Amino acid sequence: MKQNKLETFSNLFEGKEIRSIWNSEKEDYYFSVVDVISVLTNANIPRNYWSDLKRKLKNEGSQLHENIVQLKMIASDGKLRLADTLDTKGILRLIESVSSPKAKVFCT
Repeated sequence: MKQNKLETFSNLFEGKEIRSIWNSEKEDYYFSVVDVISVLTNANIPRNYWSDLKRKLKNEGSQLHENIVQLKMIASDGKLRLADTLDTKGILRLIESVSSPKAKVFCT
């Protein structure tokens, strides 16, 4: 039996921190884009990877960057800082855009 993508998403990042915020009005989670990029790519500087990917997606005409919401999340220094976030649908689209063996799970 094939798992749905959200279940696969949860299993893929088991043991890794992906910051998220529940939006009760929209009844959806918003996930930290940089955290997801970090787990998928193991990039040394995931913010740079995300910056490059965001530019590439925009140049290709993807509207994913238009769905980014900046929300305050607790940073590694314990302070609240603005972070790029995407809702569940957006984060799944992002995952499919990343060149990573972990992301390929979502393309099937």
